[in-house]
Amino acid sequence: MAEEFEPRIVAFLCRWCSYTGADLAGTSRIKYPANVVPIKVMCSGRVDPTFILKSFADGADGVLVCGCHPGDCHYNEGNYNMQKRVPMIKDMLKGFGIEGERFRLDWVSAAEGDKFAEVVTEMTDEVRKLGPLNWKEIKEAVK
Repeated sequence: MAEEFEPRIVAFLCRWCSYTGADLAGTSRIKYPANVVPIKVMCSGRVDPTFILKSFADGADGVLVCGCHPGDCHYNEGNYNMQKRVPMIKDMLKGFGIEGERFRLDWVSAAEGDKFAEVVTEMTDEVRKLGPLNWKEIKEAVK
């Protein structure tokens, strides 16, 4: 019997809200898929688009960026800056033959452990449906 595909999702989580929300989910023992590799960043606005592409190149099947809710950014406009980059990031991924659904931006506050679990579950289900990202084939097609 074939083993079901389990995606690897890299999650860039802002230090102030989303990372703490993820921690709350864990300490509250809220169930969610263990497919996420969390990376703490100071702000979602500090996530460079090349970090996203590098995550895919290094074996991620999906990339999640979570930040503070709009209006609550500890750096005033960092989350707005990330939000403005989303269309460009999706175009960049499309240029590499990567489905836009493999990337997601969401807002999770420090008090929303349940929302973090929900976002991770939704993203894992979506990427599982898409199947594994075959970076070698993508790299060959782009040459």
